Amino acid sequence: MTTTSDAGDASDQIYRLPDLRYDYGALEPHISSRIMELHHSKHHATYVAGANRAIERLQEARTGNDYTQLSMLEKNLAFNLSGHVLHSLFWQCLSPDGGGEPTGWVAEQLDANFGGFAPFKTHMIEAASTIQGSGWALASWEPTGRRVVIEQTYDHQGNHGQGTVPILAIDAWEHAYYLQYENDKGAFFDTIWAIIDWPRVAARLDLASLDSQAPPDRP
Repeated sequence: MTTTSDAGDASDQIYRLPDLRYDYGALEPHISSRIMELHHSKHHATYVAGANRAIERLQEARTGNDYTQLSMLEKNLAFNLSGHVLHSLFWQCLSPDGGGEPTGWVAEQLDANFGGFAPFKTHMIEAASTIQGSGWALASWEPTGRRVVIEQTYDHQGNHGQGTVPILAIDAWEHAYYLQYENDKGAFFDTIWAIIDWPRVAARLDLASLDSQAPPDRP
């Protein structure tokens, strides 16, 4: 059963709040129903609205040939659109039937680049735990080296490599865990592995690697 967003009439909007593949309570006890409801229907919805508004304001700036607010508008677009993209990925990475360890090419990538799943998991947890402020821990496909890397992303859009494609996202913003785990964010980053949907991570890795080609002058 999916959870349907209640975002009103969005027929004229470019970006829309996606429905979830599962109920808000489906990820308990790892993530509470209340957190899921607020996170999806309020926080994620705010990023969707912000991205659409930034697009509208940029169009108004072009129409009026008024670029006095361009820097602010571009920052707003980057922040809100990246928030929308990463949250959409986050929901896809989770499943009530998740957990365990990856297999196939995902496992091969983790073995080759991190020394196995355990070191990869530790690195991801540390990346999420040590963010100064708010952000994400991302496992991303890096097309130039054709390998998986871990990125510690600030807010939604800072401190990650150009061209990388996230395949696994862990939300390290307080709204993702605080109502349930309070200041023990480490407990959240430990338990989330029990609901990671590895087949979907594998599908994203396959798609990212097939769609990317290393440039001819790759080092």
